[in-house]
Amino acid sequence: MTEVRASATAHPQELDELAKGGTGPGGTGPGGQESFGPLLGPVPMRTAGERIAERIVTAIALGEFVPDQRLPAERDLAAMLEVSRTTVREALQRLQAAGYVTTKRGRGGGTFVRTGLGPDSDEMIRRTLVPAWDELTEILDLRLLVERMIARTAAERRDDHDIAAIRKAVGDYALAADRDASRLADHALHQAIARATHNAKLVDLSAGIRREVSLGFDAEPYTPQVRHRAMRQHPMLADAVIAGNPGRAAELAAQHFSLTGDMLRELHARIHVRSGGLPDAASQGQ
Repeated sequence: MTEVRASATAHPQELDELAKGGTGPGGTGPGGQESFGPLLGPVPMRTAGERIAERIVTAIALGEFVPDQRLPAERDLAAMLEVSRTTVREALQRLQAAGYVTTKRGRGGGTFVRTGLGPDSDEMIRRTLVPAWDELTEILDLRLLVERMIARTAAERRDDHDIAAIRKAVGDYALAADRDASRLADHALHQAIARATHNAKLVDLSAGIRREVSLGFDAEPYTPQVRHRAMRQHPMLADAVIAGNPGRAAELAAQHFSLTGDMLRELHARIHVRSGGLPDAASQGQ
């Protein structure tokens, strides 16, 4: 808005000069008048592809995607993020050019994560998190409220079929040989607990919030520390639901689902410190 105010309050003589082809104050134009130079130039707008690239870098920083992991296919990313395949393709091309991902051809090929660190990674993460932080904070709060309710209700309504599904998922997680198997078992466990409420709306609500807190990727953070924590928490949460202890189940669900929120807050604080606590000027007006 600075440039608009500058022109609107210009002296009549300066406006006259602009109308005659001069450039007014701020530089040198025809007739020796100063010009505004780049001040009145167009403000660069980030494309949808740039925004998706920034979101992917943020997801890598959170551990939703990790080095050497193959990203979902273009069509799957487009469906997850509700954008066109052209937008996803542009994002991946930008990330490849910057060294964040690499593409392998042939059988077993695809786009693989190389790193989440780059000269612009802090700025990309800041542009993703800072403008959306208030909304993300509310979503994280909503998640804790909803997952407490789901665990409590599941403990009250579970039946033999639910108990079998919950126990199987806990066992599968403990035996998971790699990151992908761990994620599948983790998802299966929380789906089994949600389904034990016998309320399809709660199942859908839980899945929807999961997508929102993961920036649309439907992937919880994964690190060795996360797995260690889940190895301890999963059996405790499952036992409380199976034993029909609603209060204990709700308490354990709140502890378990605070993990993603803790990681988001830590990343947000780290980026805030690195940027010197400055406001997100880059995102303003975009």
